[in-house]
Amino acid sequence: MTKGNLYLVWLEWPEKCFRVDAGALRVLRTLVPKGARIVRARTEAAFLRRLPEATHAIVWNFKAEWFSRASRLEVLATPAAGRELVPEEGPDGVRIHFGHFHGPIIAETVAAFVLGWARGFFALAAHTRSGAAEAAWPRTWLSDKCRTVAGTKAVVVGYGNIGRAIGVKLESLGVAVTGVSRHRPVRAAELKAADWVVLALPSTTGTDGYVNAAFLKKLSRKAVLVNIGRGNAVDERALAAALKTGRLAGAYLDVRKDEPSGTVPLFGANARELDGLANCIVSPHSSAFDPNYVANCFKELADDGYL
Repeated sequence: MTKGNLYLVWLEWPEKCFRVDAGALRVLRTLVPKGARIVRARTEAAFLRRLPEATHAIVWNFKAEWFSRASRLEVLATPAAGRELVPEEGPDGVRIHFGHFHGPIIAETVAAFVLGWARGFFALAAHTRSGAAEAAWPRTWLSDKCRTVAGTKAVVVGYGNIGRAIGVKLESLGVAVTGVSRHRPVRAAELKAADWVVLALPSTTGTDGYVNAAFLKKLSRKAVLVNIGRGNAVDERALAAALKTGRLAGAYLDVRKDEPSGTVPLFGANARELDGLANCIVSPHSSAFDPNYVANCFKELADDGYL
């Protein structure tokens, strides 16, 4: 077996920006020690064949039982911030790294939504599709539906790396931000004053149904809920009811409890009533999409001393 560092990269993912390509591998080449080998595995079988040689494995998915095959492994790294697909702990001598570079990207997504909502873009799009008589040039209709975001208030729940990045971005727009750790309840007064409630929660124990009917009742009717964390945090039936009755002004969901694939309904069988609501804006778990995603992962590993 050839000695020296071997960087085994298995980042094959359906989403193109989450998949390693030649450009990202060129970036990695500039970051690893001179003479180190870089191997791209395109399948699980290819990854497992080379794993016994690897000193560094950069992956989306890694099963705990694979450690027994990895006698030379020093670093196991994933671009993911979530802990769902890679063990949080490994054998002695193996350092594990989870990505924390996503914050600025996701913060831009949240800011884009907040600005779009405040400036009436989503209301205008829904109205234009409605076929109303003035929809072709709805200047008068839109005139009382736009505002500036400066001076509004946001509560960001889950104030880790991503939550703090969101807070910084919103503050740059003039939004007053209250950051709340998931380990303490949000105060009723904080919720009542919020124009925006942003969830940046992981899917760990204790976050299931964090936003339920009781939580939603504490919000102002002008409030908008934003979830870019994990879908398990929101009771979608309660959210649908609040949106339909005007108890809540709107919502942006980048994640859902039962995310669709193939023919699965958009919101899963338990909350189909959310589908089609004009005041519920959805995106397909895409808040971190960026063409430099994998390259940024590699750069972070180098900056953090994992290469």
